[in-house]
Amino acid sequence: MSVGMISDAWVAEHLPARPDRAHKGTFGRVLVVGGSIDYPGAALLTALGAMRAGAGVVRIAAADSVVERLAGRVPEVTWMSLDEEAPGLIAPGGWRRVTSEAPGFDAAVIGPGLGRQPATQRRTRQLVEALRIPAVVDADGLNALAAGSRWWRGIRATLVLTPHPAEFARLTGADAPDDDDDRRGAAALEAARDWAQVVVLKGAHSVVAAPDGTVLRSDVATPALATAGSGDVLAGAIGALLAGGAGPLEAAACGVAIHGAAGLLVADRLGRAGAMATDIASHLPEAMERLRTGRG
Repeated sequence: MSVGMISDAWVAEHLPARPDRAHKGTFGRVLVVGGSIDYPGAALLTALGAMRAGAGVVRIAAADSVVERLAGRVPEVTWMSLDEEAPGLIAPGGWRRVTSEAPGFDAAVIGPGLGRQPATQRRTRQLVEALRIPAVVDADGLNALAAGSRWWRGIRATLVLTPHPAEFARLTGADAPDDDDDRRGAAALEAARDWAQVVVLKGAHSVVAAPDGTVLRSDVATPALATAGSGDVLAGAIGALLAGGAGPLEAAACGVAIHGAAGLLVADRLGRAGAMATDIASHLPEAMERLRTGRG
């Protein structure tokens, strides 16, 4: 197995273009399906990650009571308020609406903060199986897949799966890889080939693996990224890059790179402790511009 590094030059070459005469439609529409009563902010952090990484339009699909709590906090985010069968629990009609409206978006992010109720997990799997647009599956979306038998067989969409080690263990049924980077790379590659999807195994020196055998590794390891919601921001950033026209490997690796670069900026300016996910999101535009122009 040959492992490449996600270099600044590689990222600059593969980031989607930002033409001067573009409009918001040029940069894509991202649908975020997430949030619950216990974790309402996860969907909003994902949307922030997508917007700060350059998406033209971001819409959050969430249960009515989640939307009531969050709508307006970020005025640039739009909302799809879904019928619920209990507070924060999307009803079957709400899931049908998401499924029917998803084709109107360029990419989706499924899972942040959705919760792990059996009905939600079953309906999340059904949504992922019905998708025909590229999507990032993260957090409770991954837990929903892991709860299904041979879940990868019914999927037709192009996915980027973004597990941390514990989620990776649930998906594979094996112990989570340890801190050995070579073992992490080998495990991510095996999963990518088995599932025929791009895998981002998160952590210090995050690994991106593709079914064709490509394995890329980040050289970033900073405690500034070890904070609640950091992964939601990353998922949103990758979703924005997918919506902007990047392929799944390119979106995943560029997303990991700009997220890591933002974490380094936060550590430098705020310190190695006390950073929040919103700090990481707010530094994504500068991180992306530095990587685009070779100043990373």
